[in-house]
Amino acid sequence: MTFEVMSMENPMLFVRNVTLPDGRRGHDVLARDGRIEAIGPQLPLPEGATLLDGQGWLLSPPFVDAHFHMDATLSHGLPRVNQSGTLLEGIALWGELKPLLTQDALVERALQYCDWAVAKGLLAVRSHVDVCDDRLLAVDALLHVKQQVKPYLDLQLVAFPQDGVLRSPTALGNLKRALDRGVDVVGGIPHFERTMADGAESVRLLCELAAERGLHVDMHCDESDDPLSRHIETLAFHTQRLGLHGRVTGSHLTSMHSMDNYYVSKLLPLVAEAQVHAVANPLINITLQGRHDSYPKRRGMTRVPELMAAGVNVGFGHDCVMDPWYSSGSADMLEVAQMGLHVAQMTSQAQMRACFDAVTVNSAKILGLDGYGLAVGARADFVLLQARDPVEAIRLRAARLAVVRGGQVVARTPAATATLSLPGRSASVDWTLQR
Repeated sequence: MTFEVMSMENPMLFVRNVTLPDGRRGHDVLARDGRIEAIGPQLPLPEGATLLDGQGWLLSPPFVDAHFHMDATLSHGLPRVNQSGTLLEGIALWGELKPLLTQDALVERALQYCDWAVAKGLLAVRSHVDVCDDRLLAVDALLHVKQQVKPYLDLQLVAFPQDGVLRSPTALGNLKRALDRGVDVVGGIPHFERTMADGAESVRLLCELAAERGLHVDMHCDESDDPLSRHIETLAFHTQRLGLHGRVTGSHLTSMHSMDNYYVSKLLPLVAEAQVHAVANPLINITLQGRHDSYPKRRGMTRVPELMAAGVNVGFGHDCVMDPWYSSGSADMLEVAQMGLHVAQMTSQAQMRACFDAVTVNSAKILGLDGYGLAVGARADFVLLQARDPVEAIRLRAARLAVVRGGQVVARTPAATATLSLPGRSASVDWTLQR
């Protein structure tokens, strides 16, 4: 792959000879003034355009993370390590860390993570931010980060009452203050309230607040192994009642993994009818759920293929990277898609492509991103991947050869190759399947 060094003043980028996610090959893309102007085979190269030679590699819309916690990211080991690796110890550990947080440290870690994200072609993130600290320190820090990264990354913030909007005495007031300061989405955690009834009441209260303010809703919902947790049903009901169709997301939904099949057969049409989005977090769900099991152990991730088959829009999230809940991760949404594929046993060609969609177009729909996608008139945001199709991209966690934002190359990664010294064999190897 070759491309010229690009000037930020150059309004044109010409991407030659790429494969598109739908299988079209040998296509060119012309971007002008931050928008895609033309897509097609053998387009003429405009004079003065910066050339990016795609060499037949896959051009994808940017990756989108539909569920993340940027206020906690890269805090692993502060003030101590989660020894059990469990969800509840992680929540307790976050409670220990909150009084020690400083705005400068929060900003520095978040900006470092955004650097990682851009390098991996991840250009849009929905991040939950804890509002149960009366100082709203993390809220102010991430609002600052949101403005700073705006030229190269879309950061959407959710007001998240980590300790329960009814359980924590100041959480509701803090949540409203966070929304007043510019946080985008109303969050919740009904399964963490004191009782099932309180959880249901929190869903009603928060959905009504979102309806009053014209905002979206994204709730941590039924994030447990309890087969009797019913908050997604309540969320779908209030979405329908308040006319919030398409503006509400249920995140995690891990209880659905353990629910009675007959009940799920009733539940899935209700979720689809209300147009509630679903977000699974494969890396974290598989790590934190099923901890009370001996053997067999439940996978814990929600019923992704069944939700998709019912017509529910399903996205994937990274959820955590090097924080009190998860000590791994690198902002790689292809790693997330790969885990989702394995856990959900989505191994048909169509299902594997659906996992790629879960970290691109599906999650973009959840965030309501304007101008997203590879289409004339869309924003000139895309990623050149060292793969021939989406399935190969997931298999290889393909190198991001070039990341483009607004028609400008903002990150580059060398192609993955190896040099061999083997008698009678090629001197070099890559891991793509040559046909």
